[in-house]
Amino acid sequence: MTAAGPPESGPGPATIVRVAGPLVELTCSGGVAMHDLVRLGRAGLLGEVVAIGRDTATVQAYEYTGGLAPGHAALPRGRPLTALLGPHLLGGVFDGLLRPLSGAGDRLVPGLAPEPSRDDGLSFSPRMRAGDEAGEGAVLGEAGGPGPVPFRVLVPPGAGGTVTWIAPEGRCSTREPVARVGRTDVSLTTEWPVRTPRPVRERVPAREALHTGQRVIDLLFPVAKGGTVAVPGGFGTGKTVLLQQIAKWSDADVIVYVGCGERGNEMADLLTEFAGLEDPRTGGRLVDRTVTIANTSNMPMMARETSIHTGVTVAEYFRDMGLDVVVIADSTSRWAEALREFASRTGALPAEEGYPAELASAIAAFYERAGAVTTLGGTRGSVTVIGAVSPPGGDMTEPVTAHTERFVRCLWVLDRDLAYARHYPAVSWAGSFSRDADVLDAGRARPGDTAAPAPPPGRARVAALLAEADRLAGLVDLVGITALPARERISVLAGRLIREGLLQQSALSARDAFCTPEKTAALVDATLAVVDQCTRLVDAGVAVTAVEETDFTPLLRAREETGPGDAAGVADRRDAMLGRLRALR
Repeated sequence: MTAAGPPESGPGPATIVRVAGPLVELTCSGGVAMHDLVRLGRAGLLGEVVAIGRDTATVQAYEYTGGLAPGHAALPRGRPLTALLGPHLLGGVFDGLLRPLSGAGDRLVPGLAPEPSRDDGLSFSPRMRAGDEAGEGAVLGEAGGPGPVPFRVLVPPGAGGTVTWIAPEGRCSTREPVARVGRTDVSLTTEWPVRTPRPVRERVPAREALHTGQRVIDLLFPVAKGGTVAVPGGFGTGKTVLLQQIAKWSDADVIVYVGCGERGNEMADLLTEFAGLEDPRTGGRLVDRTVTIANTSNMPMMARETSIHTGVTVAEYFRDMGLDVVVIADSTSRWAEALREFASRTGALPAEEGYPAELASAIAAFYERAGAVTTLGGTRGSVTVIGAVSPPGGDMTEPVTAHTERFVRCLWVLDRDLAYARHYPAVSWAGSFSRDADVLDAGRARPGDTAAPAPPPGRARVAALLAEADRLAGLVDLVGITALPARERISVLAGRLIREGLLQQSALSARDAFCTPEKTAALVDATLAVVDQCTRLVDAGVAVTAVEETDFTPLLRAREETGPGDAAGVADRRDAMLGRLRALR
Protein backbone atom coordinates (compact mmCIF):
# COMPACT_ATOMS: atom_id res chain seq x y z
CA MET A 1 0.00 0.00 0.00
CA THR A 2 1.60 3.26 -1.05
CA ALA A 3 0.03 6.09 0.91
CA ALA A 4 3.13 7.30 2.72
CA GLY A 5 4.93 10.36 1.44
CA PRO A 6 3.73 13.37 -0.55
CA PRO A 7 1.33 12.91 -3.46
CA GLU A 8 2.65 13.06 -7.00
CA SER A 9 -0.19 15.39 -7.97
CA GLY A 10 -3.70 16.20 -6.86
CA PRO A 11 -5.92 18.82 -5.24
CA GLY A 12 -4.55 21.41 -2.90
CA PRO A 13 -4.55 21.09 0.91
CA ALA A 14 -7.83 20.87 2.79
CA THR A 15 -9.01 21.74 6.30
CA ILE A 16 -10.93 19.48 8.66
CA VAL A 17 -14.18 21.07 9.87
CA ARG A 18 -15.86 18.17 11.70
CA VAL A 19 -14.85 14.87 13.28
CA ALA A 20 -17.51 12.33 14.26
CA GLY A 21 -15.69 9.13 15.13
CA PRO A 22 -14.19 7.76 11.91
CA LEU A 23 -16.31 10.15 9.82
CA VAL A 24 -14.47 13.36 8.93
CA GLU A 25 -15.74 16.40 7.00
CA LEU A 26 -13.32 18.74 5.32
CA THR A 27 -13.23 21.72 3.00
CA CYS A 28 -10.94 21.53 0.00
CA SER A 29 -9.55 24.30 -2.19
CA GLY A 30 -9.43 21.97 -5.20
CA GLY A 31 -11.65 19.22 -6.57
CA VAL A 32 -11.76 15.74 -5.12
CA ALA A 33 -13.34 12.56 -6.50
CA MET A 34 -15.18 9.68 -4.90
CA HIS A 35 -12.87 7.06 -3.36
CA ASP A 36 -9.89 9.44 -3.44
CA LEU A 37 -7.35 8.76 -0.72
CA VAL A 38 -6.85 11.50 1.89
CA ARG A 39 -4.26 11.92 4.63
CA LEU A 40 -5.72 13.47 7.79
CA GLY A 41 -4.08 15.56 10.48
CA ARG A 42 -0.50 15.73 11.67
CA ALA A 43 -0.16 11.93 11.76
CA GLY A 44 -1.36 11.61 8.19
CA LEU A 45 -4.16 9.17 9.03
CA LEU A 46 -5.53 7.40 5.99
CA GLY A 47 -9.10 7.96 4.79
CA GLU A 48 -11.27 7.69 1.70
CA VAL A 49 -13.72 10.18 0.20
CA VAL A 50 -17.21 8.70 0.51
CA ALA A 51 -19.44 11.72 -0.19
CA ILE A 52 -19.02 15.10 -1.89
CA GLY A 53 -21.10 18.19 -1.17
CA ARG A 54 -21.03 21.69 -2.60
CA ASP A 55 -18.29 22.97 -0.31
CA THR A 56 -17.27 19.92 1.69
CA ALA A 57 -16.16 16.34 1.26
CA THR A 58 -16.88 13.52 3.69
CA VAL A 59 -14.03 11.14 4.44
CA GLN A 60 -14.24 7.77 6.16
CA ALA A 61 -11.01 7.13 8.09
CA TYR A 62 -9.29 3.76 7.88
CA GLU A 63 -7.71 4.31 11.29
CA TYR A 64 -8.58 5.42 14.81
CA THR A 65 -9.14 9.19 14.78
CA GLY A 66 -8.26 9.96 18.39
CA GLY A 67 -6.52 13.34 18.57
CA LEU A 68 -7.91 14.56 15.24
CA ALA A 69 -9.69 17.92 15.56
CA PRO A 70 -11.33 20.65 13.45
CA GLY A 71 -8.76 22.98 11.99
CA HIS A 72 -6.21 20.28 11.33
CA ALA A 73 -4.92 20.01 7.79
CA ALA A 74 -5.82 17.26 5.34
CA LEU A 75 -4.06 16.35 2.13
CA PRO A 76 -6.04 14.72 -0.72
CA ARG A 77 -3.81 12.51 -2.84
CA GLY A 78 -5.82 12.72 -6.04
CA ARG A 79 -6.06 8.96 -6.56
CA PRO A 80 -7.91 5.99 -5.05
CA LEU A 81 -6.52 3.46 -2.60
CA THR A 82 -3.93 1.35 -4.37
CA ALA A 83 -2.23 -1.88 -3.37
CA LEU A 84 1.50 -2.42 -3.75
CA LEU A 85 1.80 -5.83 -5.42
CA GLY A 86 4.99 -7.83 -5.65
CA PRO A 87 6.97 -10.85 -4.45
CA HIS A 88 6.90 -9.57 -0.87
CA LEU A 89 3.26 -10.66 -0.63
CA LEU A 90 3.96 -14.40 -0.58
CA GLY A 91 4.35 -15.64 2.97
CA GLY A 92 3.42 -12.23 4.41
CA VAL A 93 0.75 -11.06 6.84
CA PHE A 94 -0.98 -7.75 6.09
CA ASP A 95 -3.83 -5.61 7.34
CA GLY A 96 -6.86 -4.62 5.25
CA LEU A 97 -4.88 -1.89 3.47
CA LEU A 98 -2.09 -4.35 2.61
CA ARG A 99 0.29 -2.82 5.13
CA PRO A 100 2.75 -5.42 6.46
CA LEU A 101 1.92 -6.67 9.95
CA SER A 102 4.77 -9.14 10.26
CA GLY A 103 7.80 -7.25 11.50
CA ALA A 104 5.72 -4.18 12.42
CA GLY A 105 6.39 -4.54 16.14
CA ASP A 106 3.64 -4.34 18.74
CA ARG A 107 1.43 -2.06 16.65
CA LEU A 108 1.26 -0.05 13.45
CA VAL A 109 2.11 3.62 13.81
CA PRO A 110 -0.99 5.63 12.76
CA GLY A 111 -0.69 7.13 9.31
CA LEU A 112 2.32 5.11 8.29
CA ALA A 113 2.26 2.56 5.50
CA PRO A 114 5.55 0.64 5.65
CA GLU A 115 7.01 -0.25 2.31
CA PRO A 116 8.41 -3.76 1.86
CA SER A 117 12.08 -3.99 2.61
CA ARG A 118 14.45 -3.70 -0.30
CA ASP A 119 15.02 -7.40 -0.81
CA ASP A 120 18.28 -7.97 -2.64
CA GLY A 121 18.02 -11.74 -2.23
CA LEU A 122 15.86 -12.34 -5.30
CA SER A 123 17.36 -13.75 -8.46
CA PHE A 124 16.12 -12.38 -11.78
CA SER A 125 16.16 -14.47 -14.97
CA PRO A 126 15.20 -12.55 -18.14
CA ARG A 127 12.92 -14.18 -20.70
CA MET A 128 13.32 -11.44 -23.32
CA ARG A 129 16.14 -9.44 -24.83
CA ALA A 130 16.54 -5.81 -25.79
CA GLY A 131 14.80 -5.20 -29.10
CA ASP A 132 12.01 -7.73 -28.55
CA GLU A 133 8.39 -6.62 -28.78
CA ALA A 134 6.42 -7.08 -25.59
CA GLY A 135 2.68 -6.51 -25.32
CA GLU A 136 0.78 -5.93 -22.08
CA GLY A 137 0.87 -8.98 -19.87
CA ALA A 138 3.95 -10.46 -21.57
CA VAL A 139 6.45 -12.23 -19.32
CA LEU A 140 9.71 -10.28 -19.17
CA GLY A 141 11.41 -12.65 -16.75
CA GLU A 142 11.12 -14.58 -13.50
CA ALA A 143 12.23 -13.61 -10.02
CA GLY A 144 13.14 -16.53 -7.84
CA GLY A 145 12.62 -16.40 -4.09
CA PRO A 146 12.54 -18.94 -1.29
CA GLY A 147 8.99 -20.12 -2.04
CA PRO A 148 7.63 -22.61 -4.56
CA VAL A 149 5.58 -20.14 -6.62
CA PRO A 150 7.30 -18.90 -9.80
CA PHE A 151 7.08 -15.11 -9.67
CA ARG A 152 6.74 -13.76 -13.20
CA VAL A 153 7.57 -10.15 -14.04
CA LEU A 154 4.88 -8.91 -16.44
CA VAL A 155 4.44 -5.89 -18.68
CA PRO A 156 1.80 -3.81 -16.81
CA PRO A 157 -1.70 -3.39 -18.27
CA GLY A 158 -1.82 -0.45 -20.66
CA ALA A 159 1.90 -0.63 -21.42
CA GLY A 160 3.77 -2.38 -24.19
CA GLY A 161 6.22 -1.80 -26.99
CA THR A 162 9.87 -2.50 -27.64
CA VAL A 163 12.09 -3.75 -24.84
CA THR A 164 14.81 -1.08 -24.81
CA TRP A 165 16.62 -2.47 -21.76
CA ILE A 166 16.40 -5.53 -19.53
CA ALA A 167 18.51 -6.48 -16.55
CA PRO A 168 20.93 -9.38 -16.91
CA GLU A 169 20.55 -12.56 -14.91
CA GLY A 170 21.49 -12.08 -11.30
CA ARG A 171 20.37 -10.55 -8.04
CA CYS A 172 17.79 -7.78 -8.01
CA SER A 173 15.91 -5.50 -5.61
CA THR A 174 12.14 -5.31 -5.32
CA ARG A 175 11.78 -1.61 -6.19
CA GLU A 176 14.52 -1.07 -8.79
CA PRO A 177 13.57 -1.42 -12.49
CA VAL A 178 14.50 -4.68 -14.17
CA ALA A 179 13.35 -3.67 -17.66
CA ARG A 180 12.15 -0.77 -19.79
CA VAL A 181 9.34 -1.38 -22.28
CA GLY A 182 8.70 1.62 -24.49
CA ARG A 183 8.65 4.49 -22.02
CA THR A 184 7.62 2.35 -19.05
CA ASP A 185 10.07 1.19 -16.39
CA VAL A 186 9.08 -2.23 -15.05
CA SER A 187 10.13 -3.39 -11.57
CA LEU A 188 9.21 -6.40 -9.48
CA THR A 189 6.42 -4.41 -7.82
CA THR A 190 3.44 -2.61 -9.28
CA GLU A 191 0.43 -0.70 -7.98
CA TRP A 192 -3.25 -1.22 -8.67
CA PRO A 193 -6.52 0.36 -7.35
CA VAL A 194 -8.16 -2.24 -5.12
CA ARG A 195 -11.73 -1.52 -6.26
CA THR A 196 -10.92 -1.87 -9.97
CA PRO A 197 -10.78 -5.39 -11.48
CA ARG A 198 -7.56 -6.08 -13.35
CA PRO A 199 -8.13 -6.52 -17.11
CA VAL A 200 -7.99 -9.87 -18.94
CA ARG A 201 -8.12 -10.91 -22.56
CA GLU A 202 -11.29 -13.00 -22.10
CA ARG A 203 -13.20 -15.07 -19.60
CA VAL A 204 -13.31 -18.79 -20.39
CA PRO A 205 -15.55 -21.62 -19.15
CA ALA A 206 -14.38 -23.13 -15.85
CA ARG A 207 -14.06 -26.87 -16.49
CA GLU A 208 -11.24 -27.96 -14.17
CA ALA A 209 -12.16 -29.03 -10.66
CA LEU A 210 -10.53 -27.57 -7.57
CA HIS A 211 -9.51 -30.56 -5.47
CA THR A 212 -10.00 -29.61 -1.82
CA GLY A 213 -9.09 -32.91 -0.17
CA GLN A 214 -12.45 -32.93 1.67
CA ARG A 215 -14.49 -35.95 0.55
CA VAL A 216 -17.98 -34.54 1.07
CA ILE A 217 -17.06 -31.57 -1.13
CA ASP A 218 -15.03 -33.28 -3.84
CA LEU A 219 -17.59 -36.10 -4.14
CA LEU A 220 -20.95 -34.38 -3.81
CA PHE A 221 -20.46 -30.61 -4.21
CA PRO A 222 -17.33 -29.93 -6.30
CA VAL A 223 -16.26 -26.44 -7.32
CA ALA A 224 -14.43 -25.47 -10.48
CA LYS A 225 -11.22 -23.46 -10.54
CA GLY A 226 -12.66 -20.01 -11.17
CA GLY A 227 -15.92 -20.82 -9.40
CA THR A 228 -17.67 -19.20 -6.44
CA VAL A 229 -18.73 -20.76 -3.16
CA ALA A 230 -20.69 -19.60 -0.12
CA VAL A 231 -20.31 -21.44 3.18
CA PRO A 232 -23.19 -20.41 5.47
CA GLY A 233 -23.38 -21.77 8.97
CA GLY A 234 -24.22 -20.70 12.48
CA PHE A 235 -21.85 -20.33 15.40
CA GLY A 236 -19.99 -23.55 16.22
CA THR A 237 -20.70 -25.36 12.96
CA GLY A 238 -17.05 -25.41 11.87
CA LYS A 239 -16.82 -22.76 9.15
CA THR A 240 -13.35 -21.58 10.07
CA VAL A 241 -11.94 -25.09 10.43
CA LEU A 242 -13.37 -26.13 7.05
CA LEU A 243 -11.95 -23.06 5.33
CA GLN A 244 -8.58 -23.62 6.96
CA GLN A 245 -8.61 -27.21 5.70
CA ILE A 246 -9.23 -25.96 2.17
CA ALA A 247 -6.42 -23.44 2.53
CA LYS A 248 -4.06 -26.21 3.63
CA TRP A 249 -4.96 -28.95 1.19
CA SER A 250 -6.50 -27.51 -1.99
CA ASP A 251 -4.49 -27.84 -5.20
CA ALA A 252 -4.40 -24.08 -5.91
CA ASP A 253 -1.06 -22.44 -6.64
CA VAL A 254 -1.63 -19.49 -4.28
CA ILE A 255 -3.97 -19.05 -1.30
CA VAL A 256 -5.20 -15.60 -0.26
CA TYR A 257 -6.76 -15.89 3.20
CA VAL A 258 -8.78 -12.84 4.28
CA GLY A 259 -9.68 -12.81 7.96
CA CYS A 260 -12.41 -10.16 7.76
CA GLY A 261 -13.73 -9.18 11.16
CA GLU A 262 -12.76 -12.46 12.81
CA ARG A 263 -11.50 -12.75 16.37
CA GLY A 264 -7.84 -11.96 16.87
CA ASN A 265 -7.12 -15.20 18.74
CA GLU A 266 -8.46 -17.24 15.79
CA MET A 267 -6.19 -15.38 13.38
CA ALA A 268 -3.23 -15.86 15.72
CA ASP A 269 -3.92 -19.60 15.92
CA LEU A 270 -4.24 -19.77 12.14
CA LEU A 271 -0.91 -17.99 11.57
CA THR A 272 0.85 -20.16 14.13
CA GLU A 273 -0.51 -23.33 12.54
CA PHE A 274 0.30 -22.24 8.98
CA ALA A 275 3.87 -21.40 9.98
CA GLY A 276 4.49 -25.02 11.02
CA LEU A 277 2.71 -26.77 8.15
CA GLU A 278 4.51 -28.60 5.37
CA ASP A 279 3.23 -28.00 1.87
CA PRO A 280 2.05 -31.43 0.61
CA ARG A 281 2.69 -30.35 -2.98
CA THR A 282 6.29 -29.19 -2.63
CA GLY A 283 7.57 -30.42 0.71
CA GLY A 284 8.40 -26.81 1.66
CA ARG A 285 6.46 -24.47 3.91
CA LEU A 286 2.79 -23.96 3.15
CA VAL A 287 3.03 -20.31 4.19
CA ASP A 288 5.41 -19.62 1.28
CA ARG A 289 2.48 -19.75 -1.15
CA THR A 290 -0.03 -18.05 1.12
CA VAL A 291 -0.96 -14.38 1.48
CA THR A 292 -2.76 -13.61 4.74
CA ILE A 293 -4.82 -10.45 5.20
CA ALA A 294 -5.69 -10.12 8.87
CA ASN A 295 -8.32 -7.47 9.52
CA THR A 296 -9.71 -8.57 12.86
CA SER A 297 -12.82 -7.40 14.67
CA ASN A 298 -10.93 -4.82 16.73
CA MET A 299 -9.58 -3.06 13.62
CA PRO A 300 -11.41 -0.09 12.05
CA MET A 301 -14.63 -0.77 10.18
CA MET A 302 -13.61 0.94 6.93
CA ALA A 303 -10.42 -1.08 6.69
CA ARG A 304 -12.53 -4.23 7.17
CA GLU A 305 -14.74 -3.23 4.26
CA THR A 306 -11.67 -2.64 2.10
CA SER A 307 -9.94 -5.91 3.03
CA ILE A 308 -12.25 -7.93 0.77
CA HIS A 309 -11.33 -5.83 -2.28
CA THR A 310 -7.66 -5.94 -1.33
CA GLY A 311 -7.72 -9.74 -1.15
CA VAL A 312 -9.29 -10.13 -4.59
CA THR A 313 -6.84 -7.63 -6.09
CA VAL A 314 -3.93 -9.70 -4.77
CA ALA A 315 -5.53 -12.83 -6.24
CA GLU A 316 -5.99 -11.20 -9.65
CA TYR A 317 -2.34 -10.16 -9.62
CA PHE A 318 -1.15 -13.77 -9.25
CA ARG A 319 -3.85 -14.97 -11.65
CA ASP A 320 -2.32 -12.75 -14.34
CA MET A 321 0.87 -14.82 -13.97
CA GLY A 322 -1.06 -17.87 -15.17
CA LEU A 323 -1.68 -19.28 -11.69
CA ASP A 324 -4.75 -20.76 -10.01
CA VAL A 325 -5.60 -18.71 -6.91
CA VAL A 326 -8.14 -19.32 -4.14
CA VAL A 327 -9.52 -16.41 -2.11
CA ILE A 328 -10.95 -17.47 1.25
CA ALA A 329 -13.00 -14.72 2.89
CA ASP A 330 -13.89 -15.39 6.51
CA SER A 331 -16.40 -13.93 6.76
CA THR A 332 -18.42 -11.91 4.27
CA SER A 333 -21.09 -11.32 6.92
CA ARG A 334 -18.63 -9.17 8.89
CA TRP A 335 -17.89 -7.31 5.65
CA ALA A 336 -21.62 -6.73 5.11
CA GLU A 337 -21.93 -5.49 8.68
CA ALA A 338 -19.21 -2.96 7.90
CA LEU A 339 -21.25 -1.83 4.88
CA ARG A 340 -24.30 -1.43 7.13
CA GLU A 341 -22.37 0.57 9.72
CA PHE A 342 -20.86 2.75 7.03
CA ALA A 343 -24.28 3.37 5.43
CA SER A 344 -25.82 4.39 8.75
CA ARG A 345 -23.02 6.89 9.39
CA THR A 346 -23.45 8.53 6.01
CA GLY A 347 -27.23 8.74 6.34
CA ALA A 348 -28.04 6.31 3.52
CA LEU A 349 -31.62 5.03 3.41
CA PRO A 350 -31.64 1.63 5.11
CA ALA A 351 -33.18 -1.43 3.48
CA GLU A 352 -33.91 -4.86 4.95
CA GLU A 353 -32.53 -5.28 8.49
CA GLY A 354 -30.68 -1.98 8.17
CA TYR A 355 -28.37 -3.09 5.36
CA PRO A 356 -27.84 -0.58 2.54
CA ALA A 357 -30.02 -0.86 -0.54
CA GLU A 358 -26.97 -1.70 -2.67
CA LEU A 359 -26.06 -4.78 -0.58
CA ALA A 360 -27.02 -7.21 -3.34
CA SER A 361 -25.00 -5.25 -5.91
CA ALA A 362 -21.95 -5.17 -3.60
CA ILE A 363 -22.09 -8.92 -3.02
CA ALA A 364 -22.54 -9.59 -6.74
CA ALA A 365 -19.59 -7.32 -7.62
CA PHE A 366 -17.37 -9.18 -5.15
CA TYR A 367 -18.14 -12.66 -6.49
CA GLU A 368 -18.04 -11.39 -10.09
CA ARG A 369 -14.27 -10.92 -9.76
CA ALA A 370 -13.87 -14.70 -9.63
CA GLY A 371 -13.46 -16.64 -12.86
CA ALA A 372 -11.24 -18.62 -15.20
CA VAL A 373 -9.63 -16.32 -17.75
CA THR A 374 -7.17 -15.99 -20.57
CA THR A 375 -4.75 -13.38 -19.28
CA LEU A 376 -3.42 -10.42 -21.24
CA GLY A 377 -0.28 -12.47 -21.82
CA GLY A 378 -2.27 -15.37 -23.31
CA THR A 379 -1.95 -17.86 -20.45
CA ARG A 380 -4.75 -19.44 -18.42
CA GLY A 381 -5.36 -18.40 -14.83
CA SER A 382 -8.21 -18.48 -12.36
CA VAL A 383 -9.53 -16.91 -9.17
CA THR A 384 -11.83 -19.05 -7.02
CA VAL A 385 -13.72 -17.18 -4.30
CA ILE A 386 -14.92 -19.03 -1.19
CA GLY A 387 -16.81 -16.85 1.25
CA ALA A 388 -18.05 -17.80 4.69
CA VAL A 389 -21.43 -16.43 5.76
CA SER A 390 -22.40 -16.17 9.43
CA PRO A 391 -26.20 -15.79 9.59
CA PRO A 392 -27.32 -14.47 13.00
CA GLY A 393 -28.97 -17.26 14.94
CA GLY A 394 -28.50 -19.61 11.99
CA ASP A 395 -31.27 -17.83 10.05
CA MET A 396 -30.63 -18.75 6.39
CA THR A 397 -33.26 -16.27 5.18
CA GLU A 398 -31.42 -13.17 6.44
CA PRO A 399 -30.32 -10.72 3.69
CA VAL A 400 -26.60 -11.55 3.38
CA THR A 401 -27.20 -15.29 3.10
CA ALA A 402 -30.18 -14.92 0.78
CA HIS A 403 -28.44 -12.52 -1.60
CA THR A 404 -25.20 -14.52 -1.60
CA GLU A 405 -27.03 -17.72 -2.56
CA ARG A 406 -28.25 -15.96 -5.71
CA PHE A 407 -24.77 -15.18 -7.00
CA VAL A 408 -22.64 -18.25 -6.22
CA ARG A 409 -22.18 -21.49 -8.14
CA CYS A 410 -21.84 -23.68 -5.05
CA LEU A 411 -23.41 -23.63 -1.61
CA TRP A 412 -21.92 -25.64 1.26
CA VAL A 413 -24.45 -25.29 4.07
CA LEU A 414 -23.11 -26.25 7.50
CA ASP A 415 -25.76 -28.02 9.56
CA ARG A 416 -26.02 -27.33 13.29
CA ASP A 417 -27.40 -30.80 14.08
CA LEU A 418 -24.50 -32.51 12.30
CA ALA A 419 -22.02 -30.31 14.16
CA TYR A 420 -23.62 -31.03 17.52
CA ALA A 421 -23.48 -34.74 16.66
CA ARG A 422 -19.71 -34.22 16.11
CA HIS A 423 -20.00 -35.03 12.42
CA TYR A 424 -17.36 -32.93 10.64
CA PRO A 425 -17.24 -31.43 8.11
CA ALA A 426 -20.86 -30.61 8.96
CA VAL A 427 -21.82 -30.02 5.30
CA SER A 428 -25.51 -30.71 4.81
CA TRP A 429 -26.11 -33.02 1.85
CA ALA A 430 -29.77 -31.95 1.86
CA GLY A 431 -29.27 -28.17 1.82
CA SER A 432 -26.10 -27.82 -0.26
CA PHE A 433 -25.72 -27.72 -4.04
CA SER A 434 -23.12 -27.43 -6.78
CA ARG A 435 -23.97 -26.01 -10.18
CA ASP A 436 -20.45 -26.91 -11.27
CA ALA A 437 -20.85 -30.68 -10.82
CA ASP A 438 -22.49 -31.43 -14.18
CA VAL A 439 -20.21 -28.96 -16.01
CA LEU A 440 -17.10 -30.56 -14.51
CA ASP A 441 -18.27 -34.07 -15.33
CA ALA A 442 -19.10 -33.09 -18.91
CA GLY A 443 -15.72 -31.40 -19.30
CA ARG A 444 -13.85 -34.45 -18.03
CA ALA A 445 -15.81 -36.67 -20.38
CA ARG A 446 -14.73 -34.79 -23.51
CA PRO A 447 -12.33 -36.83 -25.68
CA GLY A 448 -8.72 -35.82 -25.21
CA ASP A 449 -9.38 -33.75 -22.07
CA THR A 450 -6.78 -34.82 -19.51
CA ALA A 451 -6.81 -31.70 -17.34
CA ALA A 452 -8.59 -33.42 -14.47
CA PRO A 453 -9.26 -36.94 -13.20
CA ALA A 454 -12.39 -38.82 -14.13
CA PRO A 455 -15.67 -37.89 -12.41
CA PRO A 456 -16.01 -39.39 -8.92
CA PRO A 457 -17.83 -42.70 -9.34
CA GLY A 458 -21.06 -43.32 -7.49
CA ARG A 459 -21.91 -39.65 -6.79
CA ALA A 460 -25.53 -39.99 -7.91
CA ARG A 461 -26.05 -43.23 -6.02
CA VAL A 462 -24.49 -41.91 -2.81
CA ALA A 463 -26.76 -38.85 -2.99
CA ALA A 464 -29.81 -41.07 -3.60
CA LEU A 465 -29.00 -43.35 -0.65
CA LEU A 466 -28.56 -40.34 1.65
CA ALA A 467 -31.88 -38.88 0.53
CA GLU A 468 -33.65 -42.19 1.10
CA ALA A 469 -32.10 -42.58 4.56
CA ASP A 470 -33.21 -39.04 5.47
CA ARG A 471 -36.73 -39.82 4.26
CA LEU A 472 -36.90 -42.93 6.42
CA ALA A 473 -35.43 -41.24 9.50
CA GLY A 474 -38.76 -39.59 10.28
CA LEU A 475 -40.58 -42.92 10.07
CA VAL A 476 -38.01 -44.57 12.32
CA ASP A 477 -38.59 -41.89 14.94
CA LEU A 478 -42.36 -42.54 14.79
CA VAL A 479 -42.68 -46.32 14.54
CA GLY A 480 -39.20 -47.68 15.24
CA ILE A 481 -36.72 -49.39 12.95
CA THR A 482 -38.25 -52.87 13.45
CA ALA A 483 -41.54 -51.77 11.84
CA LEU A 484 -39.85 -51.13 8.48
CA PRO A 485 -39.49 -53.73 5.71
CA ALA A 486 -36.07 -55.38 5.35
CA ARG A 487 -35.09 -53.40 2.25
CA GLU A 488 -35.84 -50.07 3.92
CA ARG A 489 -33.90 -51.11 7.02
CA ILE A 490 -30.91 -51.73 4.75
CA SER A 491 -31.41 -48.22 3.32
CA VAL A 492 -31.19 -46.79 6.84
CA LEU A 493 -28.04 -48.85 7.41
CA ALA A 494 -26.59 -47.60 4.10
CA GLY A 495 -27.11 -44.00 5.19
CA ARG A 496 -25.19 -44.63 8.41
CA LEU A 497 -22.31 -46.34 6.60
CA ILE A 498 -22.03 -43.46 4.12
CA ARG A 499 -22.14 -40.80 6.82
CA GLU A 500 -19.68 -42.43 9.21
CA GLY A 501 -17.37 -44.26 6.82
CA LEU A 502 -17.26 -41.89 3.84
CA LEU A 503 -18.43 -38.32 4.49
CA GLN A 504 -17.08 -37.85 8.00
CA GLN A 505 -13.47 -36.62 8.07
CA SER A 506 -11.19 -35.60 10.92
CA ALA A 507 -9.16 -32.41 10.55
CA LEU A 508 -6.98 -33.57 13.46
CA SER A 509 -5.95 -36.90 11.92
CA ALA A 510 -2.70 -37.04 9.99
CA ARG A 511 -4.20 -39.80 7.83
CA ASP A 512 -7.69 -38.44 7.36
CA ALA A 513 -7.33 -34.63 7.21
CA PHE A 514 -6.64 -34.87 3.47
CA CYS A 515 -7.97 -37.39 0.95
CA THR A 516 -6.83 -37.96 -2.62
CA PRO A 517 -9.33 -38.64 -5.43
CA GLU A 518 -8.10 -42.24 -5.58
CA LYS A 519 -8.83 -42.89 -1.91
CA THR A 520 -12.22 -41.18 -2.19
CA ALA A 521 -13.11 -43.43 -5.13
CA ALA A 522 -11.95 -46.49 -3.17
CA LEU A 523 -14.07 -45.55 -0.14
CA VAL A 524 -17.12 -44.99 -2.35
CA ASP A 525 -16.56 -48.36 -4.03
CA ALA A 526 -16.10 -50.11 -0.67
CA THR A 527 -19.20 -48.57 0.87
CA LEU A 528 -21.46 -49.31 -2.10
CA ALA A 529 -20.09 -52.86 -2.38
CA VAL A 530 -20.95 -53.51 1.28
CA VAL A 531 -24.44 -52.02 0.85
CA ASP A 532 -25.04 -54.21 -2.21
CA GLN A 533 -23.88 -57.29 -0.31
CA CYS A 534 -26.24 -56.48 2.57
CA THR A 535 -29.13 -56.12 0.11
CA ARG A 536 -28.32 -59.46 -1.51
CA LEU A 537 -28.24 -61.17 1.88
CA VAL A 538 -31.69 -60.02 2.95
CA ASP A 539 -33.06 -60.86 -0.52
CA ALA A 540 -31.65 -64.37 -0.03
CA GLY A 541 -33.53 -64.79 3.24
CA VAL A 542 -30.88 -63.83 5.81
CA ALA A 543 -32.47 -62.10 8.80
CA VAL A 544 -32.08 -58.33 8.51
CA THR A 545 -31.34 -58.19 12.25
CA ALA A 546 -28.26 -60.38 11.71
CA VAL A 547 -27.03 -57.99 9.03
CA GLU A 548 -27.63 -54.92 11.19
CA GLU A 549 -25.79 -56.48 14.14
CA THR A 550 -22.69 -57.23 12.06
CA ASP A 551 -19.56 -55.42 13.13
CA PHE A 552 -18.81 -52.93 10.32
CA THR A 553 -15.62 -51.64 11.95
CA PRO A 554 -13.29 -52.64 9.06
CA LEU A 555 -15.31 -50.42 6.72
CA LEU A 556 -15.99 -47.55 9.12
CA ARG A 557 -12.36 -47.25 10.24
CA ALA A 558 -10.85 -47.58 6.77
CA ARG A 559 -10.76 -43.81 6.32
CA GLU A 560 -8.69 -43.33 9.49
CA GLU A 561 -6.51 -46.44 9.33
CA THR A 562 -5.24 -45.85 5.79
CA GLY A 563 -3.08 -43.04 4.47
CA PRO A 564 -4.39 -40.07 2.45
CA GLY A 565 -3.79 -41.91 -0.85
CA ASP A 566 -3.93 -45.54 0.26
CA ALA A 567 -6.61 -46.89 -2.07
CA ALA A 568 -5.15 -50.38 -1.84
CA GLY A 569 -5.52 -50.40 1.94
CA VAL A 570 -9.18 -49.42 1.59
CA ALA A 571 -9.69 -52.26 -0.92
CA ASP A 572 -8.20 -54.76 1.57
CA ARG A 573 -10.65 -53.65 4.27
CA ARG A 574 -13.51 -53.81 1.78
CA ASP A 575 -12.64 -57.43 1.00
CA ALA A 576 -12.40 -58.25 4.72
CA MET A 577 -15.83 -56.71 5.31
CA LEU A 578 -17.39 -58.55 2.39
CA GLY A 579 -15.92 -61.81 3.67
CA ARG A 580 -17.47 -61.18 7.08
CA LEU A 581 -20.88 -60.60 5.47
CA ARG A 582 -20.67 -63.68 3.27
CA ALA A 583 -20.22 -65.76 6.43
CA LEU A 584 -23.84 -64.88 7.37
CA ARG A 585 -25.27 -67.10 4.62
